[in-house]
Amino acid sequence: MFVNNPDKGMSIMESSILILAVGLLTILAGAKIFTNGIEWMGKKLNLSEGAVGSVLAAIGTALPETMVPLIAILFAPVGIATDIGIGAILGAPFMLSTLAFGVVGLSKVLFCSASSGRCIDVKRSLLMRDLKYFILFYSLAVSAAFIPYMFMKVPIALTLVAGYGYYVYKTLGDGDTLSELDIPALYLWKKSEDPPLSIIITQVAISLGLIVVGAHYFVGALGEVAASVMMPALILSIIITPIATELPEKFNSVIWVKSGKDTLAMGNITGAMVFQGSIIPTIGILLTPWSISTLAAICAGLALLSSIIIYLIVARKNVLHARHMLYPVAIYGVFLVLVFNLM
Repeated sequence: MFVNNPDKGMSIMESSILILAVGLLTILAGAKIFTNGIEWMGKKLNLSEGAVGSVLAAIGTALPETMVPLIAILFAPVGIATDIGIGAILGAPFMLSTLAFGVVGLSKVLFCSASSGRCIDVKRSLLMRDLKYFILFYSLAVSAAFIPYMFMKVPIALTLVAGYGYYVYKTLGDGDTLSELDIPALYLWKKSEDPPLSIIITQVAISLGLIVVGAHYFVGALGEVAASVMMPALILSIIITPIATELPEKFNSVIWVKSGKDTLAMGNITGAMVFQGSIIPTIGILLTPWSISTLAAICAGLALLSSIIIYLIVARKNVLHARHMLYPVAIYGVFLVLVFNLM
């Protein structure tokens, strides 16, 4: 198409880039409104940082990456659906455990002075619990791909759902309550310091709508650009699409790090990892053959390696510095090298 009609190809490419830019700005605006609204929801309901960052914010911002495999599995042609669906399911936690961690470290460097040590001030018990549950759930989900019989995979899917429910129960009371934190005025209710819960919920709903719509158009335009350069579906789903769909978590974390709310910043990422390492793979296990390629297996293995490294650092040193986030970024670099060698 692009060879036979260069002018038309250029027009499509330009429109796709424009949609990419608009989608990116929409996601950014949604993330900004969302962090403000979700903080007020936590404060209004007297919830802990763990409940807000690792559960509410994590599930809310996981909507874009949840939609991608669902839409692919349900509506794409069978072969493509398996590649894109499984690739997106495994690629999302990988992006969070590598690039998103790197974004938090970089944000700490940019927004905090060197004299402060650039220590990521996150509640240790919450971070370690999130990583522990992610490592457990994700390992279980990946192992299901090597089981040949479907009837043996179903119990694993049910275990993942039950396990996530238990994780939520354990997380709800962890951390300081949001009432103890300094929160800017609600964007939709600046006339008083005590906005009604209905207005807070409205703002959160609007922000999630912006995030989902922005991610939808961003991913669609990204697919058009990738198709124009003949990018394989699995590469698109493991590398390109997760970078786009994980933008809400990355933006939220930057906003929270800048505000000095590191527990919320890390909780948003690690909580999303737990959700995407349990509930989202359950979709793949139940709706696809759930067999993974060599590249997808490498992606999953590196996601686990990155998480284990950060877990061990926190366990041994009792502290997490911005420089420690270089390890996950380096692991992502290793992945890129492996990808291009396998292509």
